[in-house]
Amino acid sequence: MTLVSATASAMEHPQTVKDCLGWAARDPSGLLSPYNFARRTLGSDDVSLTITHCGVCYADVIWSRNKHGDSRYPLVPGHEIVGIVKEVGSGVSRFKVGDHVGVGTYVNSCRDCEYCNDGLEIHCVKGSVYTFNAIDADGAISRDSWGGAVTALHRIDMYCFRIPDNYPLSSAAPLLCAGITVYTPMVRHNMNQPGKSLGVIGLGGLGHMAVKFGKAFGLKVTVFSTSASKKEEALSLLGVDAFVISSDAEQMKAIGKSLDFIVDTASGDHPFDQYMSLLKATGVYVLVGFPSEVKFSPASLNIGAKTLSGSVTGGTKGTQEMLDFCAAHKIYPQIEIVPIQYANEALERLIKKDVKYRFVIDIENSLK
Repeated sequence: MTLVSATASAMEHPQTVKDCLGWAARDPSGLLSPYNFARRTLGSDDVSLTITHCGVCYADVIWSRNKHGDSRYPLVPGHEIVGIVKEVGSGVSRFKVGDHVGVGTYVNSCRDCEYCNDGLEIHCVKGSVYTFNAIDADGAISRDSWGGAVTALHRIDMYCFRIPDNYPLSSAAPLLCAGITVYTPMVRHNMNQPGKSLGVIGLGGLGHMAVKFGKAFGLKVTVFSTSASKKEEALSLLGVDAFVISSDAEQMKAIGKSLDFIVDTASGDHPFDQYMSLLKATGVYVLVGFPSEVKFSPASLNIGAKTLSGSVTGGTKGTQEMLDFCAAHKIYPQIEIVPIQYANEALERLIKKDVKYRFVIDIENSLK
């Protein structure tokens, strides 16, 4: 996907209005500070949102600090966005003023390929347009190429999701990335069969949501962690059935060939053979983290006819389904709500894994 300077594009686009306040990084230091910028005028297929909350994802660290070498500054991060509709375009019928709405990791796609037609826009053949640091296929500023650390934005209605009225907006924010990232592969690989056993590697923003979905699906859930300090909270707060220190060979050996499924949320490099050995025959191992390499013996996969799969977020159909499921089953992320002025400290704590389990920025009450 071609990337351009968000600022230059916004200033040069003929249909923009400089009326938006956000927090942006200006260089690879990633330091965020107040920033006024332009957004395009409301289109016929747009929903205008007053943003109330935005979750903090590790993607915000990656692109605000140019970890992939493709960041364009100034850059406003944030792709776990929720807000309230304040205006809709003339062609919008799905939403009305006052509705609670969420926006996730992408804001556009070709809408014509087999994946878009199946509600799997994240896999769009021409590439989905990410929520920040991206441009549309026509070369215009991504509608909009700004993240959620802002007061208000316009979004295309088909990439917006209805937040059920009885669901807290602050809790909904992490569902738009962390939640859907684990929900999608769990449903795709039938990890929703009561009585089956699930292993979750890593107990962070994604991992704790995998635990919550697993318990809601009626699974027996085992958490794997390198930190014994998380055991009590995993058992008492999250209700996991078992907690295993992955560096303890005896604990790992004791549960060999006992799991039907594994969801691996760890992005740090780690061994895979020891986890593959925990799966039953025909077990499924899903990787949603991004370690620098995946290395294991072919025998770990072939013997037992196991499946190794990868996944990223989800399509519009699955995302709405997930939001409705969370509301119906009262599934809420564990969050720490912070003001926008705390954003830089939140990113530093996220890097240190010092959060249980997702920061959510209170945009409505702190970004003025």
